[in-house]
Amino acid sequence: MKEAYIVSSVRTPGCRRGKGALAQTRPEELLVQALNAVVERAPGVEKKDVEDVLTGCAFPEAEQGLNIGRVAAQMAKFPDSTCGATVNRFCSASLEAICLQAMRIKSGWCEVAIGSGLESMSIVPMGGNMPRPHPDWAKEAPDVYMSMGVTAENVANRYKITRQMQDEFAYHSNMKAANARDKGLFTEIVPTTAVRFKEKDKVWVKETFVQNFDDGIRPETTMEGLAKLRPAFAAMGSVTAGNSSQTTDGAAATLLMSGEAVKKFGIKPIARVVAYAVAGCRADEMGVGPAYAIPKALAMAGLKVKDIGLWELNEAFASQCIYAMQQLGLYDKSELWESTSDKRIININGGAIALGHPLGCTGAKLCSQLMTGMQAKGAKYGVESMCIGGGMGAAAIFELCD
Repeated sequence: MKEAYIVSSVRTPGCRRGKGALAQTRPEELLVQALNAVVERAPGVEKKDVEDVLTGCAFPEAEQGLNIGRVAAQMAKFPDSTCGATVNRFCSASLEAICLQAMRIKSGWCEVAIGSGLESMSIVPMGGNMPRPHPDWAKEAPDVYMSMGVTAENVANRYKITRQMQDEFAYHSNMKAANARDKGLFTEIVPTTAVRFKEKDKVWVKETFVQNFDDGIRPETTMEGLAKLRPAFAAMGSVTAGNSSQTTDGAAATLLMSGEAVKKFGIKPIARVVAYAVAGCRADEMGVGPAYAIPKALAMAGLKVKDIGLWELNEAFASQCIYAMQQLGLYDKSELWESTSDKRIININGGAIALGHPLGCTGAKLCSQLMTGMQAKGAKYGVESMCIGGGMGAAAIFELCD
């Protein structure tokens, strides 16, 4: 079997739903810029060399519909010979896209391909525009349609994840992200041209501007402030807006190649794709998915938790992220994730609580952040993982190239 390598990985900024810088920019235009940049960061590679573009999207309808993977590739001026498709595994949709491309390369069916993702949560709402759960199945198994916030409350209640623990985790996420932003550590970000509409002299005018930073980071966060927030999903609950991921807009893309293609183009790859696993769990506690998927991926790779030098664990909710860390034996070692520690290896520059969770984009977004972090830290092995609506987890392992 061949090897599959990541040669470049980028993302747009993640910006707040409705109020953020990308709220009025169509999703296709976000993805086009990520696709352009991921090729530009691979010297010697041209768009004609890319055989296929897979795009993860959690709600592929309306502006995100009509096979946006193909539409965006065409908008980005890839030739007709470059194919495109849209992939949906909810929160891991774009990690699925990346790893499907890796599997195609490993099998010898492809040499150069892109795995990407996008979500405009401002334009296409959570749940889509016209959700239609099956009425009989909803009566028999309503958990599969349950609010993700309610599942986060279930995790907190069943596994004794306290409000204090969740708020503390959220505080450190924001502190790490603010530090990374201020120090310019998010080198995977592509300055992104965005649009906004303003009324001038009773006429709506379209303006363009460049956004080059995540606009949801809250450096002013304090434990006292977090403690004042009301529960968001249960009257007596512990899950709040402050210890949950932000709903955001964004796009990301990763360029993959076979070993032969890497040699042909004379490119030094960033990392090798080692393993990818998905695992199922109860839908009403979907957040525990990474606790099942990560050990499965590690077993595939013949690795242990101690072998992993860097982690990107999606912070859909603090409760579920903490639970996964506990099961891996990582949470109690606070120096591995606290913002004040120079030994941290988990979400080193903050996670979705601070940076946002643009659903179908998140897998590719985390991949770009992991590639940046692995290079900066010299971490041999890196893992990204996330929970998935409906009761699943996904995890991928990457090995840094010498």
